[in-house]
Amino acid sequence: MEPGGHHLEGARVSDRLICASFNQDCTSVAVGTESGYILFSLSSVEKLDRIHECSDIPEVYIVERLFSSSLVVVVSLQMPRRMNVYHFKKGTEICNYSYSSNILSVRLNRQRLIVCLEGAIYIHNIKDMKLLKTISDTPSNPTGLCALSINHSNSYLAYPGSSSIGEILVYDANNLNIVTMIPAHDSPLAAMAFNSTGCKLASASEKGTVIRVFSVPEGERLCEFRRGMKRYVNISCLTFSMDSRFLSASSNTETVHIFKLEQLSQCSPEESPSWSGYMGKMFMAASNYLPTQVSDIMNQDRAFATVRLNFSGQRNVCMLAVIQKLPRLLVASSEGYLYIYNLDPQDGGECVLIKKHRLFATDKLDERRDSNFSYGETPTYAATVARKSIVPSTSTVPGYSEDGGARKGEIIPEHEFAVGPVRLDDENEFPPVSILNN
Repeated sequence: MEPGGHHLEGARVSDRLICASFNQDCTSVAVGTESGYILFSLSSVEKLDRIHECSDIPEVYIVERLFSSSLVVVVSLQMPRRMNVYHFKKGTEICNYSYSSNILSVRLNRQRLIVCLEGAIYIHNIKDMKLLKTISDTPSNPTGLCALSINHSNSYLAYPGSSSIGEILVYDANNLNIVTMIPAHDSPLAAMAFNSTGCKLASASEKGTVIRVFSVPEGERLCEFRRGMKRYVNISCLTFSMDSRFLSASSNTETVHIFKLEQLSQCSPEESPSWSGYMGKMFMAASNYLPTQVSDIMNQDRAFATVRLNFSGQRNVCMLAVIQKLPRLLVASSEGYLYIYNLDPQDGGECVLIKKHRLFATDKLDERRDSNFSYGETPTYAATVARKSIVPSTSTVPGYSEDGGARKGEIIPEHEFAVGPVRLDDENEFPPVSILNN
């Protein structure tokens, strides 16, 4: 699942956790519970700081925060056809919108707000929340699968073009037109994700064995990775790191795979006079004479790093992030825990768990039990970087601060700027309005 709200199936009623989502630059995580929703800051490994907690909206199954602003989108199981948009710091409702059927997913960037139903997609202008376009001829999409580029300069939207095979339709949400159709897989789609600049799109099918990466808007296949060959799995979440060097894939198994896109670059024969280069050339030449399926397998890359979860059979949400200057993999589980793993960007291998947080504590006993959690022995790399994370500091991920402005000394990448950017700390921004569409 990309940075977005995801229904965490398998959560017990007593756990009260319904959904979890990371914001677009992974500076916070939001959870929906039976009693409301909670926003946590991800600026530190050692501690989760509560940014906001709301108990006025029961049974929240979608909660999405726009970057580090005060805009949050909420959908409740009690009113699954209604989307509410709030300014949580002011405690005011910006607007609400009702649809003809249940809302399955919501995606945000600084230009567009996307609402996905089973048979339609609605595109709103996030500046004033006006409805710009209704895509009503979409194939049946019972899981609400879609992906939106967080780069608002090219707000590409991807959604299934077929319910029987893995076709991807790429739509320009800024100019409101279809860009391309990508024949990605033979089986129906299960997961999709854009990288941070919107120039790459990763996808997986219901078989769950192969993950492919395509260029956008061209739709050319750039590379593919093999998750495994022994069994089909349900891939529930794909996510790129912010620098697009890594791609993670999580499923209903106990393993999260992390692939390194840098390892795809291959030297030309002139640049590889070594024995390994010669053998690589031989394999590439031989693959031209082999059946397509065999040739594809030869050209697929395996995981650069892996995470072994202590649970399986559950839906989870993952994110690759930089916290306190170090790369991490974050996993939010349906049982209400956030697991933080170190990722060695040089050598990969097995990622080591360094912290486990309870996303909500039912009582003080839960809090004490989690604070006393033991991580056991750790390899050299994990042990070294884990010690560095003890001193609290602000997040180093480029982006916007909690109050909507740039932090001192921080460089905001070019793709973070938009014409007439949204400033949710402005008192005149987003006056409370009510919009109904029955």
